[in-house]
Amino acid sequence: MGVCLSCFCGRKNRHGIYEPLLQESEREAVADLLTYLENRAETNFFEGDPLRALSTLAFSDNVDLQRSAALAFAEITEKDVREVDRGTMEPIMFLLQSHDVEVQRAASAALGNLAVNTENKLLIVQMGGLEPLIRQMLSPNVEVQCNAVGCITNLATHDENKSKIAKSGALVPLTRLARSKDMRVQRNATGALLNMTHSDENRQQLVNAGAIPVLVSLLNSSDTDVQYYCTTALSNIAVDALNRKKLASSETRLVQSLIGLMDSTSLKVQCQAALALRNLASDEKYQLEIVRSRGLPPLLRLLQSSFLPLILSSVACIRNISIHPLNESPIIDAGFLSPLIQLLAYEENEEIQCHAISTLRNLAASSERNKRAIVDAGAVERVRELVLNVPLSVQSEMTACVAVLALSDELKPRLLRLGICQVLLPLTASLSVEVQGNSAAALGNLSSKVQDYLPFVAVWDQPSGGLHGYLQRFLESSDKTFQHIAVWTIVQFLEGKDRQLCTNISDSDSIISAIKRLAEYGIIPDGEEPLDDDDESDEGEIVALARKTLSMLPTSRDANIAPNSRPSRDGSIAPNPRSSRDGSIAPNPRSSRDGSIAPNIRSSGDGSIAPNPR
Repeated sequence: MGVCLSCFCGRKNRHGIYEPLLQESEREAVADLLTYLENRAETNFFEGDPLRALSTLAFSDNVDLQRSAALAFAEITEKDVREVDRGTMEPIMFLLQSHDVEVQRAASAALGNLAVNTENKLLIVQMGGLEPLIRQMLSPNVEVQCNAVGCITNLATHDENKSKIAKSGALVPLTRLARSKDMRVQRNATGALLNMTHSDENRQQLVNAGAIPVLVSLLNSSDTDVQYYCTTALSNIAVDALNRKKLASSETRLVQSLIGLMDSTSLKVQCQAALALRNLASDEKYQLEIVRSRGLPPLLRLLQSSFLPLILSSVACIRNISIHPLNESPIIDAGFLSPLIQLLAYEENEEIQCHAISTLRNLAASSERNKRAIVDAGAVERVRELVLNVPLSVQSEMTACVAVLALSDELKPRLLRLGICQVLLPLTASLSVEVQGNSAAALGNLSSKVQDYLPFVAVWDQPSGGLHGYLQRFLESSDKTFQHIAVWTIVQFLEGKDRQLCTNISDSDSIISAIKRLAEYGIIPDGEEPLDDDDESDEGEIVALARKTLSMLPTSRDANIAPNSRPSRDGSIAPNPRSSRDGSIAPNPRSSRDGSIAPNIRSSGDGSIAPNPR
C-alpha cells in the first residue's frame, strides 16, 4: 500500500485569488511525515513526533489529509504490530468514523492489523470501536465491508470481547455478509461467526440471529476456508441439545452435506465434518441417520488415515454412532473391527485408544453374533497384550469391554483359554476404582456356567496374589458393590462344583472369616434403627449370598449365624450391581460418557481463527 501525501498550497476563491488550504501545523506535519516515511525502518510511528504528525493529519478537517493519515496507519500497522496505548488508538478511532469511503477502508484495515495483538483487541472494544465497525459492515462498498468484518473477526478471538460483540448488534450484519458475493467478505464473516460459537450464550444469540441456515447453505461453498469455518461453527453449535433439535427439524440436508465434506480435498474440512457428525450423533436420530445416509464408508476411510486429527475425529464419531443398538451390525459389516482393534495400540494418543475400545464395547452390547465377531477378529488377544501398560482411562474401557464379552456363555471358555484371567487379576488392585470394578465384574461373569474351572485353579495364588488375594480384598472392602461382586463370584465357583476350587475356598481362613462377617450384617443389635430401604436391599442381598456361600461349603462353618432378619426382597442371589440385562455383573454394556464436544482446531494462539482482515 503506497502513501500519497499531497501538499495543497491553496484554492481559488470567487475573486480568483488563492486562499491557503492547510494550516501551518498541517504543513509541518506533512513535511515531517514525509521525512519519517523515508526513514521508516528506524522510525517508531506509535509515539513521539511521528505519532503527533500522524495525529495532526488524522484530526484535520481536510479529507485528503485524513486519507493520507489513514493510509499511513494502514501501511505502518501491516508491517509493525505491537501493543499500543490510547494515544495511538485515538486518531485511528477518529478516522474510523469518517464519512469518506477511502478513509473508512484504510482506518478499518489499520484497526484490523492492530487487533492481532491481544491487548489491542480489548482496547479497541473498550474505546467504542464496535459501533463504527458495525456501521461500516452496512456500507455498500465491498472493500469497507471486508476490512470491517475482518477487524470484527480478529476482535472476536478474545473471550472478553465475544459477549460484547454478541450484544452489540453485530451478529445480524455478520450473518448477512456471510452470503456476500465477494469471497473475502464471506471468509471474514464466516470466520467471525465461528469465533462467536465458543460459549453457550453466544451460540444461542447466533442461532437467534438466523445463522444456522446460512452456515448450512455455505457448506456447499467452493471455497475450502468458508467450508471449514461453517463446518466448525456448526460442530460447535451442535454441542447444545436444543440446537441439535433445531437442526434436526429445519436442516434436512445437513447430514448429507457433512458426509460429502468428508471427501473434501482439504484435510481440515474432512476433520471438522467428522467432528460435526460426532456432535450430532449425541442424539439417537442422528446416530441412525448417519448410517442410513451412507456415512460409514467415508468414516472408515478417515479411520484408516495416517493423519492423527482425522483418525481422532472419525473414531470419536463412530463411537457415538455405535451407541445405538441398531447400528451395531452395520458397523461390523462395514469392516470396522480390524481397524478399531489396530487402534487399540495407538500409543501416540490415549483418546484414540479410548474411543476405539469403547466402540468395540458398544458393538458387543446386544448381540451374541457381534460378540463372537469381535472375539474372532482378535480383540481379546490385543487387549490381553496391551491392557497392563495402557493409561488408566484405556484400562477402564478395556476391562469393561471384556466384562461385556464375558456375558456370552459360548465365549467364556475361549476367553479363559486365551489367558485373560492373568491380566484381569492384577488389575483388581489398580489405583482406579473403575478398573478394579470392571476387572472383577469380568472375572465374575467368566466364573458363571463354565464347564472347566481349571483356568481359575491355575491362578489361585498367582499372578499378583491370584484369585485368592483378589477375593479376600474385595470381601474385606468397604465398598458394598465390591463385596457383592466377590461373594457372588464365590457362589458361582461353588455351584460349579470343581473339587479343587471348592477346597481352595474352604481352606482359606481369610475368605471364610470375611464371608461370616458379611453373613452377620443381617443381625440388628438391640437399640439400633433399621437401615433405610435402599441400604436394606443392598446389604440384604449381600447377606443372602454370604449365607448361601457358607451353606454350600464342603464343611459348613456357619452353625452360629443367626437367621437373616432383613432378607432381600426377591430372594435372588445374583442381583445386578452394574445394570447388565441378564443378571450378570458386567458394567454398563454401552459406553457413551463423552456426549458432545466443542472442537477447537483453529489457527490463532487463543483458539479462535483470525483471517487476514484484508
